[in-house]
Amino acid sequence: MDFDTLKQILDLVRQHDLSEFEIEHEGLRLKIRKGAGAAPSSLDTTPQSATPGTPSGPAPASSLSTVENGDEAVELAVVKSPIVGTFYRSPEPEAAPFVDIGTVVKKGQVLCIIEAMKLMNEIDSEYDGEIVNVYVETGQPVQYGERLFAIRTA
Repeated sequence: MDFDTLKQILDLVRQHDLSEFEIEHEGLRLKIRKGAGAAPSSLDTTPQSATPGTPSGPAPASSLSTVENGDEAVELAVVKSPIVGTFYRSPEPEAAPFVDIGTVVKKGQVLCIIEAMKLMNEIDSEYDGEIVNVYVETGQPVQYGERLFAIRTA
């Protein structure tokens, strides 16, 4: 799904004032939800049959998705790479990582560093919650839109 197609879908959702829209196409599931309790036009671009580490194409820096666990629904925020570069979990090679699975984070807290063109870019959390998954290891290259962390939102 290219950017123009995504833009057309978002325009149709706005034009028809839809509160929720979901489509699955070529292994990519796009879910758009707006209204109470959700960020306007929050996106869940989760590849259905992709291998781990495969980028899902152009995507926002983070997205919200709801995972149903028995009787309760858990909302996960997926933090995605806003740039292409090299992923680092800690500020120095021998230092402890900024966050691990189970770490409780606050909005604005540094999650990792992505080095791009010899510049170190701190990636901050856009959500309060708990880290439930780390998708990338230190030193790995990351693409724009690639999943970095999953956060169980508070």
